[in-house]
Amino acid sequence: MKALRGLLLLALVLALTGCHTVLMSPSGDLALQQRNLIIIALILMLLIVVPVIITALVFAWHYRASNQKAHYDPEWDHSTIVELMIWSAPLLIIIALGAVTWVSSHKLDPYRPLDRLGPGRVVAVDTKPLEVDVVALDWKWLFIYPEQNVAVVNELAAPVDRPIHFNLTASTVMNSFFIPALAGQIYAMPGMQTTLQAVINKPGDYWGFSANYSGAGFSYMNFTFHGMSEDDFAKWVAHAKSGGGTLDHAEYTKLEAPSQREPVRYYGSVAPGLYASILNRCVQPGAGCMNMLRMSEPPSGAEAAASSDNHAAMPMAHP
Repeated sequence: MKALRGLLLLALVLALTGCHTVLMSPSGDLALQQRNLIIIALILMLLIVVPVIITALVFAWHYRASNQKAHYDPEWDHSTIVELMIWSAPLLIIIALGAVTWVSSHKLDPYRPLDRLGPGRVVAVDTKPLEVDVVALDWKWLFIYPEQNVAVVNELAAPVDRPIHFNLTASTVMNSFFIPALAGQIYAMPGMQTTLQAVINKPGDYWGFSANYSGAGFSYMNFTFHGMSEDDFAKWVAHAKSGGGTLDHAEYTKLEAPSQREPVRYYGSVAPGLYASILNRCVQPGAGCMNMLRMSEPPSGAEAAASSDNHAAMPMAHP
């Protein structure tokens, strides 16, 4: 029985050695800083948890029934030293966690432009981020590169050590864009735009997926993110340009239809203003764009009253 237990334990250890914890070994600086935040928070909490566990075990051992040397005092009810330890240590931990959380919440804001590429490497003033428009479809991902004028389904690429500026939206329901090796997840919602600033520091192929349930084909909303050199990225763009036709409003309408297990697809050019039409939900001919509808909304009650008063105060023209 002992031998079987030992073999099971050995098998468990060997199985765990094959695990690849992407969150704990990321390849992007933003994800690296988030990893460090997790470790710092864990250590701060363990400063309380570990001593409490050890103290509980020591007390149980020291005051066991068979230990006649343990001092038993049923009248004991207060100790100032114990009270100070009980309250001061957790209070200091909470203050430290609060300070770390406050600083990190602002520093790691996904909307905040990057100020560094990695530890000790600042972003040059003249560095231009790579712009990528992301659209969550049912059930696939569409990536539009406005500067390169290409679009790709279920494949993403970016040069190493170049800031990436993602603009995200969705076609029908809320979704979540997540590349664990690059940065934290960010939601994509129809009729709204969210932003993610990130950078990849190591070349390689990384897993990206949807982290928010969005229907029957949710499990197949996966894609590959390629981190590559500037030269390889230029070759990838050239390959995308030669791989397909134009992604215009009519083609997008076909692509928008729900489908599962969609293969990688390239579009050599993109119709001007397509992403803006997707964002403002006016891809279909004759549909009113949301941004234009907002501009034409009637004034509020107070504004209407003020306009009426001004109109009444204006002199009338007489024939």
